Amino acid sequence: MKRRQFLKYTGTASTLPIFLNGIPLSAITSSPMFNHIQEENDRVLVLIQLNGGNDGLNTLFPLDQYAQLVNARPNIIIPEDRLIPLTDTLGLHPNMYGIKLLNDDGKMGVVQSVGYPNQNRSHFRSIDIWTSGSPADEFWTSGWLGRNFDGRHPEFPDAYPNEEYPDPLAISMGSIVTETCQGMAANFSLTLRDPFSLSPLTQGSEDEIPDSLYGEELRYLRTTIIQTNAYSERITEAAEAGANVVEYPESNLAEQLKTVALLVSGGLQTKVFVVKLGGFDTHADQVMEDYPTTGNHAILLKTISEAMLAFQKDLKNLGIEERVLSMTFSEFGRQIKSNFSLGTDHGSAAPLFLFGSCVQPRVLGQNPEIPFEVEPQEGVAMQYDFRDVYGSILMDWFEVEDSTIKSLLYEDFTYLPIIRPCTPPNPFERVDRFVEHVELTTYPNPFEDWISVAFKIEAGIVKMSVFDTLGSERKVFFNKYLPEGEHRINLEMADLPPGNYYLRFMMEDRQKTTRIVKVK
Repeated sequence: MKRRQFLKYTGTASTLPIFLNGIPLSAITSSPMFNHIQEENDRVLVLIQLNGGNDGLNTLFPLDQYAQLVNARPNIIIPEDRLIPLTDTLGLHPNMYGIKLLNDDGKMGVVQSVGYPNQNRSHFRSIDIWTSGSPADEFWTSGWLGRNFDGRHPEFPDAYPNEEYPDPLAISMGSIVTETCQGMAANFSLTLRDPFSLSPLTQGSEDEIPDSLYGEELRYLRTTIIQTNAYSERITEAAEAGANVVEYPESNLAEQLKTVALLVSGGLQTKVFVVKLGGFDTHADQVMEDYPTTGNHAILLKTISEAMLAFQKDLKNLGIEERVLSMTFSEFGRQIKSNFSLGTDHGSAAPLFLFGSCVQPRVLGQNPEIPFEVEPQEGVAMQYDFRDVYGSILMDWFEVEDSTIKSLLYEDFTYLPIIRPCTPPNPFERVDRFVEHVELTTYPNPFEDWISVAFKIEAGIVKMSVFDTLGSERKVFFNKYLPEGEHRINLEMADLPPGNYYLRFMMEDRQKTTRIVKVK
């Protein structure tokens, strides 16, 4: 029986439950897969999980596609003159003024149209894919950060905490431990609500442990209780030593971020914090009728904007802003068309936001293409694989080598320049190699049975595949080495039905997604 099952089914059989702030901890048994132990830096990653599927097209508006949006979303579209200009071709929701201030201060970056091949529109399965970093057709039992922790701490949880690592490696703010930090042998995160209300757990008697499966699990429970009590002491010490020097807005998200700043300023060496905000499953009442700048989504975006502005000000005034990187993620975006309930349904890709003084202050990628004739259930086409965002953070923030990232995530990992050098300079930083603008032409488009793709490259491996409007990868046409020069490749697509598709071009240092249309 696995430990997760053991904890579920034997809670009354043992007088030694595992709780922190009244919340049970979970773990599974296995052995570490990787061995890439390196010296730790003092950097912190804050993951902001937006539960429900954030509507990217009601968050970051492609102004060059605004007429198409009006056509697709007539009952929820926000008037263009109410949007906050971010760039010449992008506008923010009017409730995101705090985010605009962070952008103007060079502390925000955006990655356009982030998703994964073969998008799954189930909440549970899609968030499982995002937290594990798995392909859509594979089920992994560990999280992407958990596997990285496995390599750095292969003996965990035995002998932890210790003199070198006295603090919890990761903390999930709230009531549920994050699967993002699930390792092969244990979950590296604790749950936490209030750092000032922790109390020691009862350790029970020291009776001899039987030599059996039950005894093995009992030994694990006792070890975890001792570990949890030690971590609780360190959390309380850090909270008492830390400070917040700005006023935060009144929201649950702001309170979570306030606690993160408090603990980091108090000297807690936790590497990963996960904070959460729910309510993004906006099938209905995303906006108020006749008042599209208001409604449930507007409230959520204001909550994020105000909380992040206060958090970044706090980090700056505390002198720790170069140590902290924050990133939003959500299980999927929403469909391009609105529905008749003043809302939007489950979709595909969406923009991802990064915050901090060490982010590249830029919008990475092109505006999503919105056709005038949107197909039923059509979502935003993926430009960037979320695993490339993860891998680039591992590389530039936690100094993990490229080869290790490929083993942790996937072999086709493509580096993205989303973080700029802080102090000290990052030895893995590779911004100069990335090519954002790819010259790619397609002809004829619309097409019938085939389409010709022309491009000019330096030598390298080229992959071209076609996705449908639901985010499924329908065909991989090309995946091989090409020499430097101009190339033209004909792609046969007679077997695909007529409709809208998206051609995705990929190389190690560049990628591009472009819309193509097949007709009879």
